[in-house]
Amino acid sequence: MASSMKALVKPGPGPGFRLTEVPLPAIGPSDVLIRVEKAGLCGTDHHIYAWDGWAQQRIKPPLVAGHEFMGTVAAVGDAVRSIRIGERVSAEGHIVDLTCLLCRIGQAHICERVEIIGVDRDGAFAEYIAIPEYNVWRLDAAIADEVGAILDPLGNAVHTVMAAGVSVKSVVITGVGSIGLMAIPVARAAGATSVYAVDVNPAKLEIAQRLGADAAFLAQQPDLAAEIKRRTRGDGADVLLEMSGSAAAIDFGLAALRNGGTAALLGIPADTVNLNLAERIIFKGLTVLGINGRRMFETWYQTEALVKSGRVDPRSIITHVLPYTAFDRAFELMAQGHAIKIVLDFKGDGAKP
Repeated sequence: MASSMKALVKPGPGPGFRLTEVPLPAIGPSDVLIRVEKAGLCGTDHHIYAWDGWAQQRIKPPLVAGHEFMGTVAAVGDAVRSIRIGERVSAEGHIVDLTCLLCRIGQAHICERVEIIGVDRDGAFAEYIAIPEYNVWRLDAAIADEVGAILDPLGNAVHTVMAAGVSVKSVVITGVGSIGLMAIPVARAAGATSVYAVDVNPAKLEIAQRLGADAAFLAQQPDLAAEIKRRTRGDGADVLLEMSGSAAAIDFGLAALRNGGTAALLGIPADTVNLNLAERIIFKGLTVLGINGRRMFETWYQTEALVKSGRVDPRSIITHVLPYTAFDRAFELMAQGHAIKIVLDFKGDGAKP
């Protein structure tokens, strides 16, 4: 096996990535080496690529980015027992210690010492990635490669919907990027009686309606909270799924909820959010949930079941599959709002041992 590989690296502070050769990752006794075949682009990757305020505070270059992927097992450590060379796999991107309080009480996804691949340690925008056996998810034969590459963000949508509890409830989704769009069929499958999508992009709102939203609204529409209340017997929506991280969207979404409603917040704000806490949350008696990643591994089983049942097909939001060498073009498409979900293709002779 070669001693080096190609990777998309954030070499230092500033915008952009560099395609360069880096050493092949070493594996320990409990690690699995995966030959990456497909990798999804995420909003987090764009934060890192653009080098915005969040990235400047969190990321410590040099770093190989990327955390959504699938591939084939190329090698395993001596202590690995459940994974075999040649298997198709994806992986949970939160590397956890399994010894802290949260890991021990079933909340490993928010481990006190979590390391996220492509954020805190080298990630999947490379020909190979090394990851602990515990994190590896064997892909069912019925799941296509492109879908396997985006089970991570689909899992975010599933976690958000399931945590909020949408059965026989009205739902507002603010921000219908890739995760917000995937949340629509997930919410429908979970029993939501009505789903309303809100975004600044008309093209995404059209897709939202094709995926099952009852109505879709431009965020700029005047008196939008009043319109949501009109459609929900004057009360307001039961559930908010906030996927954008926009301060304005958060404020609107909370305003559109009925008293006693539930807000599940997944979107990551780029900056501090100022909010009238008393008016928007306390006096309304809202339940507010912070959603981080996927429950390990309950969410993965739920996600796989939804895909295999045909109730959720995330291929409908994949707009581009590009060679990994076209990464600059991919991030340009993201920045311009001309793509929903982009998958980079790492498969080929250059990615073989």
